[in-house]
Amino acid sequence: MTQEHKRLGEAAARTKHWRRWGTYLSERQWSSVREDYSAEGDAWGYFPFEMAASRAYRWGEDGLLGLCDNHQRLCFALALWNGRDPILKERLFGLTNLEGNHGEDVKELYYYLDATPTHSYCRALYKYPRAEFPYSRLRAESARRSQSDMEPEVFHLLSFDKDGYFDVQVEYAKADENDILICLTFTNQSTASATLHALPTLWFRNRWSWGNKVPRPRLWTESPGRIEVEEEALGPYSLQLDGTPSLLFTENESNTEKLYRFPAGARHYKDAFHEAVVYGRSTACNPAQQGTKACGWYTLALAAGESRVLNLRLAAAGSADVDFDAMMKARRVEADEFYAAIQAGHLSDEGKMVQRQAFAGLLWSKQYYHYVVETWLKGDPAGPAPPAARLDGRNAGWRHVYADDVLSMPDTWEYPWFAAWDSAFHMIPFSLIDPAYAKQHVRRFLREWYLHPNGKMAAYEWNFEDVNPPVHAWAAWRIFQIDRKQSGKGDLQFLEAVYHKLLMNFTWWVNRKDSADNNIFEGGFLGLDNIGIFDRSRPLPIGGILEQSDATSWMAMYCLNMLRIALELSQTDKAYQDIASKFFEHFLYIAVAMNKMGGAGLWDDEDGFFYDRVRFPGQRSIPLRIRSMVGLIPLFAVETFDWELIEPLRGFRKRAQWFLDNRQDLCSNLSLDRADESHPRGLLSLVSKDRLRRVLQVMLMESEFLSPYGVRSMSRYHLRAPFVLEYDDEEHRVDYEPAESTNRLFGGNSNWRGPVWFPVNYLIIESLQKFGYYYGDSFKVEFPTGSGHWMNLADVAAELSRRLVRLFLKDESGQRPCFGGTKLFQENPGFKDYLLFHEYFHGDNGAGLGASHQTGWTALVAKLLQQSGE
Repeated sequence: MTQEHKRLGEAAARTKHWRRWGTYLSERQWSSVREDYSAEGDAWGYFPFEMAASRAYRWGEDGLLGLCDNHQRLCFALALWNGRDPILKERLFGLTNLEGNHGEDVKELYYYLDATPTHSYCRALYKYPRAEFPYSRLRAESARRSQSDMEPEVFHLLSFDKDGYFDVQVEYAKADENDILICLTFTNQSTASATLHALPTLWFRNRWSWGNKVPRPRLWTESPGRIEVEEEALGPYSLQLDGTPSLLFTENESNTEKLYRFPAGARHYKDAFHEAVVYGRSTACNPAQQGTKACGWYTLALAAGESRVLNLRLAAAGSADVDFDAMMKARRVEADEFYAAIQAGHLSDEGKMVQRQAFAGLLWSKQYYHYVVETWLKGDPAGPAPPAARLDGRNAGWRHVYADDVLSMPDTWEYPWFAAWDSAFHMIPFSLIDPAYAKQHVRRFLREWYLHPNGKMAAYEWNFEDVNPPVHAWAAWRIFQIDRKQSGKGDLQFLEAVYHKLLMNFTWWVNRKDSADNNIFEGGFLGLDNIGIFDRSRPLPIGGILEQSDATSWMAMYCLNMLRIALELSQTDKAYQDIASKFFEHFLYIAVAMNKMGGAGLWDDEDGFFYDRVRFPGQRSIPLRIRSMVGLIPLFAVETFDWELIEPLRGFRKRAQWFLDNRQDLCSNLSLDRADESHPRGLLSLVSKDRLRRVLQVMLMESEFLSPYGVRSMSRYHLRAPFVLEYDDEEHRVDYEPAESTNRLFGGNSNWRGPVWFPVNYLIIESLQKFGYYYGDSFKVEFPTGSGHWMNLADVAAELSRRLVRLFLKDESGQRPCFGGTKLFQENPGFKDYLLFHEYFHGDNGAGLGASHQTGWTALVAKLLQQSGE
């Protein structure tokens, strides 16, 4: 029981609110859907980066490596100026969807290095160039490049080796639940002296300007180097700065003069510090030394290689005196002790470092998320009425959504909003370090203020109506299992609470996504973006209905997840036997429908693979013979069970036996292993033993799906044989694309045509583990196909796991595959041990691609390290 475990216990018992403060501040709020009040839904264009410094946000805040309370009343972050930039560095810069040649993309170098679940200790690092930051050059270079060119990055346009940079490290340590120590370390990483301006900034989220009768809070000073805080809900706080820097005050209000040429009277605006520091206009700040935004202004003259440390303290009134250095050291030690208690003993120091940085990114990506759809659609009383078209536009059918929570998000810049299926994967590594939060998070998305009354789950902010894979039942079951293994007891109350809401969601799927009532499902894009030749979220340009291998497989998996949970609940409440029978039978109906050959099912016996199919009115259909992840997802629908689980459930056994006796035509996907009568086992699988062997033969072929770093999302076969569909004089085409997407489907910044993605690889590994548990050494496959090297499926799963892990580990030559050919990252001592957890990875060489900080589901590497090692 480490100190951090004790804090988690106090938080769970609500004896101390250790979760009130955390690194919940997003790195980007501008151009988010919440801030978009345009008629046509142009979020990127309505609130661009240039406005962020001068325009107050409505629904949230952003800042550089900052923190806030769990309702984002009060925020703290760091602003910087290198003496050359045209603006203060208050937030991270990136290109919008239309500006980037591969969609939106952050153009900064920053790293989340450490964090504990209660945020009792957190550490992050930002690399700030000494040279002028190339804002306009990055835009111009990206506009010059085509979709086939690689993205321009800040380290392509500036030489960090030659010109140097500042290392800016931020550390937070909680002396108590409402007492945060802040250690800022600035290092001049260059061969010449340099001056850096640092502005630790405290401000209130603007909740008072929108006509909601929220009282205006206040910041002011009564003594040098100290900022006082007054806010109705939080109570009195203060920020004690290091020394006596100049104090600047202003209001967190839009600069209407600059933005709209509308003078709003003698006021002080959000961008006052920018005006004062960069342009010397001190009158922009409030001479009365009060406002809703304040900072201390430090001018740090640093010799080459020199570091300077600033110690600050944000604390509630009445907080006890502390020894700053001793407390900061204690929290660092406690963080080490917490992870030492969690991390597997078989991991090397290198493996532990990778795992710990993955956990850090996961924890730093918890963000405050506020979105009240009803209010957003109608507009605020104090503002102009939004265009009438908004009432029928984006998310108009989701007026019940009332989000005011700290959520796990894909990342803090490119995806500073929740994505339903992403979050389910986040909870697996979360279960290792904070199972209480994992359970709470799954329950939240099934609560009435998120889940639609019809049972549908919101997909993601840009379009709640889109459909993500139904993986929350799987996530709930895995959280339950991991928590039970760690704590020694299973949280049946959690399992039962989510189960009833999942029943609603399952019913929505059955009623909405099986239009022919034939147990073959449609689904939509299902998170796989550009996996096929069409935008699967829209009507097909060739007409007909797209019946999907992945949608049908997800639903078969959903059945098995619900069956397994029902069997667990039946151990203490026999009433769940009936619903277990329902999902047992429903799975078999789906399995038989999908496995039919010819035009009726999705199995192609000639190729030994599952394909999507376009069904036209009548009996005519066209299989889309694209060898992609949609043909591997059927592997996910597998469950094993021991007879001891079924033995006490007389009602379930009786119904299952009737089905076995009377519906043999539906039971081909049920296997019973009676080799050991004392311990018989059962297997339910969408893929029969013979078809499993054929699918794995393709998946484990290096010229098809198997890469040195996991399983590709599309077969390399399509490099030499692109899939082409000609219909009504139009050609629709899919090529193997191992890196960034060369088409603009879904903005061009997400590619499922070849790269390696962690979430589906993780499910492949779990599925092979289940098959391996059932078949044991009686079922072996060549790994790789054609190598003559035979392995059982448990060993195949372990090897795939290690291939994914090797993306982040140094190879024999000291190179990390995830860094690709970037010499700065591979060789520079200031970069080579700081990891980026990318959205996906090059299908051939493993280089990180897409969003550079999508630690959310890529943090699954932490779980893989824990179970399979390096």
